This record gives sequence, structure tokens and C-alpha cells, in this order.
Amino acid sequence: MVLNYIWIAFFLIAFIVALAKLIFMGDTTVFPAMMDSTFSTSKTAFEISIGLTGVLALWLGIMKIGEKGGIVNAFARMLSPIFTKLFPDIPKGHPATGSIFMNIAANMLGLDNAATPLGLKAMEQLQTLNPKKDTATNPMIMFLVLNTSGLTIVPVGILTYRAQMGAAQPTDIFIPVLLATFFSTLAGIIVTSLYQRINLLNRTILLTLGGACVVVAGTIWGFSQLDSATMNTVSTTIASMMLLLIIVGFILSGIRKRVNVYDAFIEGAKVGFETAVRIIPYLIAILVGIGVFRASGAMDMLIDGLKWIVGLFGADAGWVDAMPTALMKPLSGSGARGMMVDAMTTYGPDSFVGRLSCIFQGSTDTTFYVLAVYFGSIGVRYTRHAVVCGLLADLAGIIAAIGIGYFFFG
Repeated sequence: MVLNYIWIAFFLIAFIVALAKLIFMGDTTVFPAMMDSTFSTSKTAFEISIGLTGVLALWLGIMKIGEKGGIVNAFARMLSPIFTKLFPDIPKGHPATGSIFMNIAANMLGLDNAATPLGLKAMEQLQTLNPKKDTATNPMIMFLVLNTSGLTIVPVGILTYRAQMGAAQPTDIFIPVLLATFFSTLAGIIVTSLYQRINLLNRTILLTLGGACVVVAGTIWGFSQLDSATMNTVSTTIASMMLLLIIVGFILSGIRKRVNVYDAFIEGAKVGFETAVRIIPYLIAILVGIGVFRASGAMDMLIDGLKWIVGLFGADAGWVDAMPTALMKPLSGSGARGMMVDAMTTYGPDSFVGRLSCIFQGSTDTTFYVLAVYFGSIGVRYTRHAVVCGLLADLAGIIAAIGIGYFFFG
């Protein structure tokens, strides 16, 4: 529903801006430019979707091997000690705990197809503990904030789009995305815990979060000792090694579980092909809307307005051109994806704006969509502090993404 309003707004605002240009400025080129944009962006969207087929098939095939090889279950067991502290209201041994662990683990591995059904199942199980069926409980809110903060270890979708858009090193945003999504998740946990009065000063949480912070700080410090060219080379090399280790690790896990890894790969790859075909109409719709919005001059007006505001504070405004992706992300995942693709198309996938838009895309998840789907599935109407906590986590992710973007690519 949100995307419906956004899509309509793109066209209405673009038409009003173009009409104003024609009447008050005598600009007779704006309407032809908008029509040309509809044809060119629809062609671009189709070409991108078809080009995604191979990479999506590859990664979803690998992910299917890992799923059958027990990687998701292994992550769930690894996350168990800290999650029991973050969900103190869930009785020990309740089935909701397992579904939550599996959902978060699947999200971290980029297994969206597996994560969503597990998330819906977890919400149904949490609802059985809810004394007020129309009001969100503390565990529900913590669970959704962890989802909306977008913690992901393997940002498959973003890497896929960068590869298709012709990036010289599609994996060069891998480390920056990991860092940005870490700060988003950390902020979401802290803010939600403050609302719910969860004690974060216990040994398990302090060791886990403290250890993670030390690793992140060490990573940032290590890269700060390098010049920009070496930093980019080292970051890309580490990212490529990590991704290759994940592939090998998933295959070995399948062998260990006596899974027919070839058949598992084919099963997942088929889903990748179907996914690539399925997103064609959605990508065409959003890119055509964005293209008309940009061709009318409305996008330039928005960006120039943001730059003017930033300029009042004397700050560098180089990051503002990537902000449409960040502003769209809480509202619509496909809309933000379209903004990311538009930024890479307009400025280039290896430009600062193109890379930063990818970091924005990976730093958080779609807050309002996640809340609508998960709460709507169980009939919860009163969300309490879920929206506030989710948006604060988004804000932390955006701020972190800007800082990390400048650190790596500025």
C-alpha cells in the first residue's frame, strides 16, 4: 500500500513540476524528456532483471546447500545465549524461541525466502503468549527491531546488482555494509532494551556486544592505517576471501550432512531464475516512476533542497545525492532498490554516490513493510514503541553508512 502511494506521487509530482516549467519557464523539452525516460528506464529495468538471473541462480543455489547442510541451525545455536537475554519474557523452551533464532540466522545469511515464513511463524507463536491480542508485546517488538535493523552477513542482492551494473569490484562495499548494519542493529538493541528495561549489563550480553564492538573497532582502526588505494584493495580481497569461504563452507556442510550438493544447488538455482523473472514488472514499475521523477527535474529540486540545508551548517554535501535510497528504505524495499539502481545508473556504480547508495540499501531493512506484514499477520493494531525503535535503528544505520562511506570511499 505504501509503495502504491509513492508510485502515484512520483508521477503526480513529476507532472506538476513539468507543467510549472512549461508555463513559467517556457521549457518545451521537459515533457518529451519524461516520455523518453519511460521507454529508456523500462528497457534498462528489463536488461538488469535478465542480467541478474545468473548471479541470483548461483547464490540461491549455494544458499540452498547451506540451508540443507544445517548452517541456519548452527547459527541459531550460536545466537541462543544472547537471544535468551534479549527475550526475557519468553518462557524457557517455548517454540517461539527456535523460530526467532532460525529467522534471524536466515536473515543474516540473506535467505529471504526462508526468513519470512520463519518470521511469520515466530509471530504466531509469540501471539499465543500475548494477553492483549491487539497489542504488541515486548518480545514481538524486539524481534521486529532486530529484523528492521537489517543485520546481514551476506548482502547477496546488493552484490548482485553491483555486478550487473558493471562495477569494477562488486564486493568492495561488502565490509562497509557489514559495519553499517552492525551499528544499526546495535542501536536497535540498545534503544529497545531501554524502552523495555532489559538489563544489558549482564555477562553474556556484555561479552557478545562488547566483543563485536572490539572487532568492529579493530577493523576500522586497521583500515585507517592504510591509504585509500590500499584500503580498497585490502577490503575487496578480504570480502572476496570471505565470500569464497562461505561458498566452500556451505558445500562442506552439505557433504557432512550427506546432502546431494549438486541437486541442492539446482533446486536453489531454479528459485533464483524464478526470482529474477518475477521481479521484472516490479523493477520496471519503480524505475519508470523514478525516471519520470528525475526527468521532470523534481529529483534535482529535492537533492538541491537537501544540499542547501546541509550547506547552511557548512558541511560537505557529497552524500546527499545518495539520500533518496536512505529515505525510501524504511518505506519500501523495492522502492529503495530502484533508487539504488538509479543512483548507480546516473552516477556510476563505482562513484561515491553509487557506492554509498548500496551501503544505505544494506544498512537497514524496510521498517514499515516488516511491521505491516508481521503485525498484520496476527491482527496486532497497537504497535507501542516498535515504530520509534525501528526508525531510530534506521537513523543510526544511515548516519553510520555516511561516515563509513566517507571512510572507505570519500
